[in-house]
Amino acid sequence: MPESKVRASARKKAQVKHQHEIDTERARKAAKAVDRSWVPWVFVPVGVLGVLWLVVYYIAGYQIPGMSALGDWNILIGMGLMAAAFIIATMWK
Repeated sequence: MPESKVRASARKKAQVKHQHEIDTERARKAAKAVDRSWVPWVFVPVGVLGVLWLVVYYIAGYQIPGMSALGDWNILIGMGLMAAAFIIATMWK
């Protein structure tokens, strides 16, 4: 026996509503907030370490055996640490 238009319409509305609920649940799961509370605890020490590396290199780098062996690479290390701190800081929300 053929289904009435009213029943077919109600069934279709129920299917659409159910699909909308499924889509909403998927979107909510995908949009869960990521815990980034670790970011300031990492980028601040990395940045400070980069600054301290450069300060120590300029003040007493020739007296420290490991630093004197690296030569001008110490500048790259210090700047690299500061750049890494900046990159990590961009992850903070």
